[in-house]
Amino acid sequence: MSQDIIYKIKADFLKVLGHPVRLKLIEELKHGEKSVGCLVDKFKIGQSSISRHLLALRNAGVLSSRQEKTTVYYNIADHDIYFVLRPIAVMLRKKFKASEKMLVTLGKD
Repeated sequence: MSQDIIYKIKADFLKVLGHPVRLKLIEELKHGEKSVGCLVDKFKIGQSSISRHLLALRNAGVLSSRQEKTTVYYNIADHDIYFVLRPIAVMLRKKFKASEKMLVTLGKD
């Protein structure tokens, strides 16, 4: 496999994660399996929109799903996804902390 294909696969995977609703869904599912209806109620977003985001995450291998009668349940397929998301949170905290210090310094003039 050429390096270009590997970079494309990685970029496509990160693109799937690059939506606020999808990140919310991943964080919510950290606490266990949830039905589509439960997620719709929690986030106050239309079912078709939630379903599209869940499908994108499932297709990327982030989520798994199962159907029980007419209800579809989603769960995290591989909890290693948090090894990807946790360093991003750490980096952002550092960035915001540095920005906060700069703003405090600016306010001292």
